[in-house]
Amino acid sequence: MRRALLMLLPVLAAESGAEVLDSAPGGFTIQHERVVDAPVESVYAAAVDRVGDWWSSDHTISGDASRLRIDARPQGCFCEDLEDGDGVVHLTVTFVNRNVLVRLTGGLGPLGLMGVDGNMTWEFFPTADGQTRVKWTYAVGGYRPGGLDAVAIPVDYVIGEALARLGAWVETGDADNAEASPAGG
Repeated sequence: MRRALLMLLPVLAAESGAEVLDSAPGGFTIQHERVVDAPVESVYAAAVDRVGDWWSSDHTISGDASRLRIDARPQGCFCEDLEDGDGVVHLTVTFVNRNVLVRLTGGLGPLGLMGVDGNMTWEFFPTADGQTRVKWTYAVGGYRPGGLDAVAIPVDYVIGEALARLGAWVETGDADNAEASPAGG
């Protein structure tokens, strides 16, 4: 079963508009872009202030995305609250320029259990017609037995799915309406 899933991941990633910019045993860089039909201020606020509304519960520890939050200030966290006051820091906020850019540092999800570090940058660009072009770049480097290139495609899929869900949530109010392929991805 595990082998079948690993064989399917490249297909899923290709269908998601995946873009692994580079991949090697020591690290990888992925990037996704999407145009969202809303002004920059609305998209930024949804991405940062309402992460629990659009992030997939499948990619949380608790199984409940509503437990996620981003404290958008230097040394703030992209955290998940667990039971009884417990929790986890998924990423640390290292740069904020409201309505323009947020940089999150660390190993997202299972990467946090490996000897890696990464920088995930969320950029927000206004378009001439009042929409927003969102670009997410995640560069990860470090050590993993067997090399980090083996996890580039699954991580790329999760990031692509997250951006598609953000776009769907902003445009329709329902992140589950996300297209399999993020526009412009």
